[in-house]
Amino acid sequence: MIVAVIDIGKTNAKLALVDLAAMQEVAMRRTANAVATDGPYPHHDVERLCTFILDSLAELNRERAIDAVSITTHGATAVLVDAEGGLALPVIDYEFAGIDELAQDYDAARPPFAETGTPRLPAGLNIGAQLFFQQKRFPAEFVRADAILMYAQYWALRLTGIAANEVTSLGCHTDLWNPWKADYSSLVDRMGWRRLMAPVRPAKDRLGPILTAIAEWTGLDPKTPVFCGLHDSNASLLPHLLVDLPPFSVVSTGTWVVSMAVGGKMVELDPARDTLVNVNALGDPVPSARFMGGREFSLLTEDQPQHWTEDDVAAVLAQKALLLPSTQQGSGPFPHRAAQWRDAEDLSPGQRFAAISFYLALMTATCLDLIGGDGPTTVEGPFAQNRLFIRMLAAATGRPVVASETSTGTSIGAALLASDGAAVMSKGERTEPPAERVWGDYARAWRQAVAA
Repeated sequence: MIVAVIDIGKTNAKLALVDLAAMQEVAMRRTANAVATDGPYPHHDVERLCTFILDSLAELNRERAIDAVSITTHGATAVLVDAEGGLALPVIDYEFAGIDELAQDYDAARPPFAETGTPRLPAGLNIGAQLFFQQKRFPAEFVRADAILMYAQYWALRLTGIAANEVTSLGCHTDLWNPWKADYSSLVDRMGWRRLMAPVRPAKDRLGPILTAIAEWTGLDPKTPVFCGLHDSNASLLPHLLVDLPPFSVVSTGTWVVSMAVGGKMVELDPARDTLVNVNALGDPVPSARFMGGREFSLLTEDQPQHWTEDDVAAVLAQKALLLPSTQQGSGPFPHRAAQWRDAEDLSPGQRFAAISFYLALMTATCLDLIGGDGPTTVEGPFAQNRLFIRMLAAATGRPVVASETSTGTSIGAALLASDGAAVMSKGERTEPPAERVWGDYARAWRQAVAA
């Protein structure tokens, strides 16, 4: 079976074909996901994305017949649709700082961490804050809304005409979901939003066949099924939920680096350090932590070479050239710290790249510590290709790390929604903690410098 996966990340949007029999991606199209700055606030250009999706479906379907469509998207995004399925308001960019204009009023309305497992985050990283802002600032447009959809299910609506919601996106630091009761939070009732919330459907639900207009545009069979879809980090987690024995952790990397612990140590989550409770595709709470590691990597390596040698690595380890948090402030385990270099004078480009990779690994290890991560750690996404990141993560956690072979674990996980539940084997090179003490010494030096 060939599944077309619509995979919309914060930085890039992709259309990947996944061969379920081989459990691998066989084709991909990609486009930048730029934020539009016209209109009342920065927003996602859903019409441009729709054209990309449909054109890519048409192009790839000519190469290989597509049997089904699944969807995965970044979180922190909700869509207000009117009775005709159009936008009641533009799809707000969660990084829009203007949402914080109403922060004090929103703080008075939002539920406590104990109810939702959601930390208070800046800008629109809590979907509740987005909806609160839209309702207060644009009341005339807000009342036109017929439904509130999470982002993945908005795209399902575009393809099938069927409105739905789903728990992995509802449970992703939104303030909207109570993971302990598997129901909407008190905020949803307090603000009168429950009547607008589309019915909650499992991620694996077959919502329906594609619309006639979609079939005509793409050339897909009119009976092609579309599955409800899920949040991208939870798509990365799904294959492991199906086959791996706890305890284990999964690190999903992209614009965000999201760490998720399954069957880990019992710890008390600290909402001030961007820990949270995600809800997985099976509906279960999952302790999680995150930081904007992909964005940090892009900023730190922009216009810089990404080549290194073992001599570069040895020099950084010996010198203990450290990058301390945080390059991207406002989220992550050190949200209020400004990045600084220590003992890092005259680094060559290769040495600088090594130190950056180590920093990202140590931030990830911190996230895993905060959520009680235990057992082997699987890294999905772009960072799985960074051998320095993998080696330092193994050193810092003292546990093996598996680097996923797939270019993006989200696509494989989303494609599995169309499967019959057949077993999936985790694939990737396993790295044990380095035997050389200098790796552990470096990790300890970094932690001591951060603590100081």
